[in-house]
Amino acid sequence: MRLDHLKILNAARAERRAIALVSDLTDGTDRLFTERDTVEGALGEALRAAFLSGKSAAVDADGRSLFINVHVPPPRIVVIGAVHISQSLAVMATLAGFDLTIIDPRTAFATPERFADVNLIAEWPSDALKDCPLDAFTALVAVTHDPKIDDMPLSEALKTGCFYVGALGSRKTHAKRLERLGAEGFSQGQLARISAPIGLDIGAATPAEIAVAILAEIIQSLRRRALDRSTAA
Repeated sequence: MRLDHLKILNAARAERRAIALVSDLTDGTDRLFTERDTVEGALGEALRAAFLSGKSAAVDADGRSLFINVHVPPPRIVVIGAVHISQSLAVMATLAGFDLTIIDPRTAFATPERFADVNLIAEWPSDALKDCPLDAFTALVAVTHDPKIDDMPLSEALKTGCFYVGALGSRKTHAKRLERLGAEGFSQGQLARISAPIGLDIGAATPAEIAVAILAEIIQSLRRRALDRSTAA
């Protein structure tokens, strides 16, 4: 591997950016691509599939045998609110291969006894997110029902381009939430990214069922996310 390519790959991994090294198995040459690159034809389709699945693969494109070695950051879930839904979601998310962090300043809820073996941060989101910043490979789940706790991380999730942004609450509660966030300057398009009521509509009723609906929607959002190909990196 070329030294300059290795440096770029290491930088992308450190910054939690997706990148792919495409090697030509015929002549041994390599090329680097990111999710933002516009690539046409069979190679473009293969790159899209690799970025969305996170799986490397061999592909024949333009009469050449290529191997796509894709590096996608491990997806994370940051949950705002140490509630019953979060307890179920923590177990399910781990089984599905997600790193999960729960943030809640309410120490009566955010206790090790209720969240054993979970990365639990009993701080205000504005403080916790300084050490646990959101990014494009993070799903933000806000479930406290308290605007003083939920609004800041929701705002940050929209600014940083989290692949999923969801918030618990009725349509009336969400309408008020949109008014508050709209007053901060977010456009209708940005606000439309918030999934509320949260989770896929499967008729979930219990906290565990709601957690299933949330995790399913997170997985759907990750695997079907739009890849920005308008600007080459």
